[in-house]
Amino acid sequence: MCESCSANPVNRREFLAAGGALGAAGVLSTIWTRPATGAAEDPAAARSKTPPRVVAVFLYPPADVVYAGELEDAWRTQQWFTWPGNQFEPEQQQQAFTARIQEICDRLGIAVEFEPQAIYQEAKVNECIERTKAKQVDAILVVNFWNSFSPWSARLATESAPTAIVYHSVGSNHQLPPEYLRNAAGLYYIHSIENWDEIERGLRAVRARKMLAQSRLLRISGQTQEVTRDTEPLLDVDVVTAPADEFNATFDAIEPDTALVQAAMEFKSQAARVTDVTDEYLVEALRAHRAVGQIMQRYEADAITIECLFLKHRKPCVSFAIHNGALTPCGCENHLDGTLTLMLGRWLLDRPGFLHNPEFDTSENRYLGAHCTCAWKLHGPEQAAQEFHVRPFFHQLPKTPALDVQWTTDEPVMLARYASGKDTLCCWTGKVLYSPTSPPVGGCATRVLVEFDRTADVCEVYRGPHPVLFCGTAGDARRFKAFARMYRLTLEGNLG
Repeated sequence: MCESCSANPVNRREFLAAGGALGAAGVLSTIWTRPATGAAEDPAAARSKTPPRVVAVFLYPPADVVYAGELEDAWRTQQWFTWPGNQFEPEQQQQAFTARIQEICDRLGIAVEFEPQAIYQEAKVNECIERTKAKQVDAILVVNFWNSFSPWSARLATESAPTAIVYHSVGSNHQLPPEYLRNAAGLYYIHSIENWDEIERGLRAVRARKMLAQSRLLRISGQTQEVTRDTEPLLDVDVVTAPADEFNATFDAIEPDTALVQAAMEFKSQAARVTDVTDEYLVEALRAHRAVGQIMQRYEADAITIECLFLKHRKPCVSFAIHNGALTPCGCENHLDGTLTLMLGRWLLDRPGFLHNPEFDTSENRYLGAHCTCAWKLHGPEQAAQEFHVRPFFHQLPKTPALDVQWTTDEPVMLARYASGKDTLCCWTGKVLYSPTSPPVGGCATRVLVEFDRTADVCEVYRGPHPVLFCGTAGDARRFKAFARMYRLTLEGNLG
């Protein structure tokens, strides 16, 4: 749908093997300004994109070193194998872990470099720290197979790279896991049994942070006549704001040619039902889709949010649904936090999110999400589509089309919201009950009713407008937990 519906598709510059509010001035620091009249001739320069880079290191001693009493721990005089003991076969474990870590990194598009030899001496720890610091990698992955090496794990994790994943296999520790690792900010500590999913969660967090720091978010605002450029402070997202007049002029210059009309009719044919929307406004929706693509291309943007409510026939509801389904994040109403959440979910989950406004059934303790731009490819561009209806935008004439996407009953979902400037990330898990009809439910074009796990009062989940609902299990949601832990965010919600 995305390719056939746009005669000017966005160049999203994907390179990974796996593939992707008003009032923000207090959060963002402006670093340049130029007149809007020069926007088309003087676009913001493209941001370079490179893969995330990770160093992986294993900690354990060779058996002959232990038997010779030469290991640098308190047990050396007894030639003693502390946990995991002398039958653990760490060399074979290293081979298995190396193969799985390499497979995960290849799939995610992460460049991983393995230290060639396992480390068991303090001098080698020091050398590894200095060597890794010099490489300026994005993260270090420490795999520890030895009880008494936990302090070295902490040193490697905290001194070598901006963040770390520390994997300590169960049975390679004695008694409680060290508190200085288990609850440390700035790293992801995994104490488990061959838990490849947890390792992937940490690596996905590294990828998300790297990609966000190389991404540009374009904001279209009716409140400015200048083009400004800012940086979101924690995620390092480049934020360019352009005036709505520029988007309007881009739309107005687009002629409804044969290809565009055909694309509008193809979109119409994919809908299970079209209610009270004429072909004229379906064509206008595809003009808006082409305008969104053109202005994103002009600014080399990876994501966009538009102050869209009063654009009349230019509203980009359908375009945003198409783009989000193709993993190009598009957020409503020039809302910074909601769009950043879409961008974060795109890299953590490889799925689009449904940015929406919340409502609450306080009698039944249920949550309603409603908005007009829901993607029908809720599980990613290569996965099956949801059934969707087309009906008019709920709030204002003319009757431009909006998406009424039907969610799958009992589908596990998560609700997420990133709060820029507050160093906070929220995530709740739950399941879809159904997509209620309108009437009896109002709100907006897509409506989905959700029941959250372990939530006594559903109103407690409210953190402001435009949270994002993603399809995914509680295990998928833990990718947000990994991100919060590794990048020092306060995590709120029901993930535990």
